[in-house]
Amino acid sequence: MNLTRYVDELQHQLATAAAAGGDEARELADRLTAPLDAAVRLVLLEALSTAANEITAELAPGSVDVRLQGREPEFVVTPPPASAFDNAEPATAEPALPTPLDPDDVSTSRTTLRLPDQLKAQVEAAAAREGVSLNTWLVRAVAAAVQPAAPSRATARTSSTAGRLTGWVR
Repeated sequence: MNLTRYVDELQHQLATAAAAGGDEARELADRLTAPLDAAVRLVLLEALSTAANEITAELAPGSVDVRLQGREPEFVVTPPPASAFDNAEPATAEPALPTPLDPDDVSTSRTTLRLPDQLKAQVEAAAAREGVSLNTWLVRAVAAAVQPAAPSRATARTSSTAGRLTGWVR
């Protein structure tokens, strides 16, 4: 994405409007150009980040990140891992617990998470290894944690007598 093009267009529009107002207006427009450049870039980056967060909510555990390459933003799309959907169970009339993510729900919530410094460093390193933001990594980890677990190979033997349950699980 080329923010410079949008900022240049805004500056051109400002100069054109100021030209109609005479030399004093043109001079004022020239003085406003530099501060407007930074403000416009910030507003556009905030809009892009908000859009990326909404898309990430729909892609979870996949993600969309906005990264700055020099002064230009770029989108990095990370699809959900294929294994996240390999063990998906067919839909039933009754919802399973926990309820899967609703693809139509684009709302997000802010949560404060306090991690011990050592754990935070490990999580940041894991996110960096995957090339994603810390937030994206945490969203994926939480989404994976609430996915229904695949049946394990462990066997269970139980017997029930008069409302009592006894047995063992390996």
